[in-house]
Amino acid sequence: MNKLSLYFRLIRLDKPIGILLLLWPTLIALWIAARGKPDPAVVLIFCLGTILMRSAGCAINDYADRDFDKHVKRTAERPLTSGRIKSWEALAVAAVLSIVSFLLVLPLNTLTKQLSLAALIVAGSYPYFKRFFAIPQAYLGIAFGFGIPMGFAAVQNQVPAVAWWLLLANVFWAVAYDTEYAMVDRDDDLKIGIRTAAITFGRFDVAAVMLCYGAALAIILVCGWLEGLRAWFVGGIAVAAAVALYHYTLIRGRERMACFAAFRHNNWLGAALFAGVALDYAFS
Repeated sequence: MNKLSLYFRLIRLDKPIGILLLLWPTLIALWIAARGKPDPAVVLIFCLGTILMRSAGCAINDYADRDFDKHVKRTAERPLTSGRIKSWEALAVAAVLSIVSFLLVLPLNTLTKQLSLAALIVAGSYPYFKRFFAIPQAYLGIAFGFGIPMGFAAVQNQVPAVAWWLLLANVFWAVAYDTEYAMVDRDDDLKIGIRTAAITFGRFDVAAVMLCYGAALAIILVCGWLEGLRAWFVGGIAVAAAVALYHYTLIRGRERMACFAAFRHNNWLGAALFAGVALDYAFS
């Protein structure tokens, strides 16, 4: 039971915020692709797949960062970093979760299966982008948003332009929320040489976060409007914008715990966006 508890912590099931940040854009894509009436079986497959792939990504991330995390206050006690589980165990957990996730998409069309392999490559390579890419959060946005083109592929057997625009919006959103997250560890990251957007943006970090929120919401607004979404959807955008403005009050002082609170609060921003989409289809 103690070993299972360590695996549970390795894949962050005790911290579901990461799952939610993957799930909201995926659900939005499924609802738009299906005009508000997605197949419940497809929704279930994507929900389970999101949980599995985020969990596998956490195991891969901890394996990649095992020599860095010991120098970061927030991550020093993670199961792999602290030596309570071994490197091969983390890789084995990631492999098993990835295989099960792929088995889930087997009932879906060929295009979706092909995109799932691309998603696996992106998710597995993300942790290494922090070694050289100045804004790895942008790559994270692709990894966290790959459920968008997959969702359209599963429903429509194609990936229309709106899916790629929504993926771009997710990149901006991920840069915003993960920069807030990176602001928590900035001092430690500077010492060990990890690249993050919080370091790259420097004293313009808060402004960059707010601009990214603005870009993400603007793109989503245009996409939804062109897809015929109206009042409820715009209301969801307005609530999400209010959440983003609240985040400004949290991060402007650049205090660790306030920045971390802003990051976690992005769940409500995503929930507002999805609620706007779902309600608009339900009542239009």
